[in-house]
Parts: sequence; C-alpha cells; structure tokens
Amino acid sequence: MKKVRAWIEAMRLRTLPVSVAGVFTAWGFCLVNNTYKVVPALLCLIFAVLCQIASNFANEYYDFRAGRDRAGRVGPRRGVTEGDLSPRDMLYAIVLTLILAATTGLTLIYWGGWWLIAAGLVIGIGSLAYSAGPWPLSTHCLGEVAVFLFFGIVPVNLTYYVQALAWSMPVFLASCSVGLMGANVLIVNNYRDVFDDKAVAKHTLATQLGRRAMVVLYIFNSLLSVGLMTTTWLRVGAIWLVVPLAYILFSIIIALKMSRGEGASLNPLLGMTSMLMCLYAIGFLLAVMA
Repeated sequence: MKKVRAWIEAMRLRTLPVSVAGVFTAWGFCLVNNTYKVVPALLCLIFAVLCQIASNFANEYYDFRAGRDRAGRVGPRRGVTEGDLSPRDMLYAIVLTLILAATTGLTLIYWGGWWLIAAGLVIGIGSLAYSAGPWPLSTHCLGEVAVFLFFGIVPVNLTYYVQALAWSMPVFLASCSVGLMGANVLIVNNYRDVFDDKAVAKHTLATQLGRRAMVVLYIFNSLLSVGLMTTTWLRVGAIWLVVPLAYILFSIIIALKMSRGEGASLNPLLGMTSMLMCLYAIGFLLAVMA
C-alpha cells in the first residue's frame, strides 16, 4: 500500500484539474459553434491528463537526479527522493506514460491531420523540458511560462481545432485565460517551496522576485484571466457573470491565505487553485449548455 500511495502522490492528483480545465474550455467553444465531437473531445482529455502525469513523473525523477530535491521538503512527499520509489521504476513510468499519451495523440490524426505529429512531439518535449535537459525551464524562472503555454495555449486551441478544424480569436484569448490560471497553480507551488529552492540554488520567480511579488502576480493573473474572457461571458449571458466574479473572489481569498501561510499549510491552496480553475471551466460549459 505504501508504494501505491507513493505512485498516487507522484501523479500529483490535486493538480490534474489544470489539464482538464483547458480541455473543458475548448469543449465549451465547440458546443457554442456546434462543432463538438464526442470521440476526439474525450481523446484530447485523456491525452492532456497523460501528458501532465508524465510531466509530474519527470519533474520528480529529474529533480532527484539533479539534486534539486531533498528529503523532508515542505511540499508533497517525493517518492524517489524519500526512497519509496526507485529511480529506475520512475524512469519506466515516464516512458510508459509518454507512450500511452503518444498512442492516444496519434488517433487524433484522423480528425486533425498529419501535422498533429509535429505538435505531439513538441508537447512531449515540453513535458520533459520543464525539469530535464541542459536548461530545465523550472530552474530558469520559466516554469510559469511553460505552464501558460502547455496548459493553456496548447490544449485549448488544439482541442478546439481537432473538432472545429478552424482557429478562433475568442478561443485563443480563452487559452491565454486558462494559461494564466494554470500559472497560478505553479505560483502557489513555488511560493511554498521558496526556501527549499533557494537551498539548492533552484531559480524560480519566487526565489528571484520574493514572496510578496508572487501574491501580487497571483491576483494580477486572476484578474487578467477573467478580463480576457469578458466578451465571451457577455455573449453567453450576463447572468453567467457570476462565474468569473466568483472566481475572482475566491482567488483573492486564496491569495490572502497564501500571504499568511508557511510551509505545508500552503499545500491545500495548491489544490484549491487547481480546482478553482476547473470549476471555472465547468461553469463555462454549463453556461453554454443552458
């Protein structure tokens, strides 16, 4: 059971709503434009979740290899670092998850075309580049940018495209919105880990700008993410503005809690931020179906 718990922890279940939110947002636009297709929509969801799990596995494995993790850190327990999982098993898990993701992604060629192979390769590289390679994005203050791109821009636009076979400016703006919300999840993560990261010379926005700046950035991202979709919400129906307004309210509450928290007490805020953006996307889905 201990090993099972270690694998579940390594998947970072509380952050998986981040990838779900992007796909759900694209579903909403497909429903609005009558281009929703059940099979490719579900395949995009599976692909997105598998890629995030692969990225989470890679983050744990490569941070261990590079000495960026240490036992007893304040964040979620790292199975490899703590000795619960072997590095070899984690490497196998990364490869297997990427194979499953690639297999799922290849089926989308039927709807979206052969160029999706190139897109899939970029996504696969991105899943690893966050923590691996000669210039890991997570150690060069680019973690939030990576999340913005690969959990916002990419999944929303591609999920929409394989169903509608077209690009859309409102969809692009929504993808930026989702990306900013996803970046907030990493902001909480790095805010919590700032002292551990400084100890191992890991450069994140939190270690370079300071914790107060991260709270301000969290609120700024929340406001801008909603602002980018204001026109879309008004077209759906003014009554549904309750969803973005609720998102802003709860984001501010989380930011205030973050500014007063320390260490492990911040872990729930990570899950709250992730779930809040997913609920926002679900609210959008409900609005367009009403």
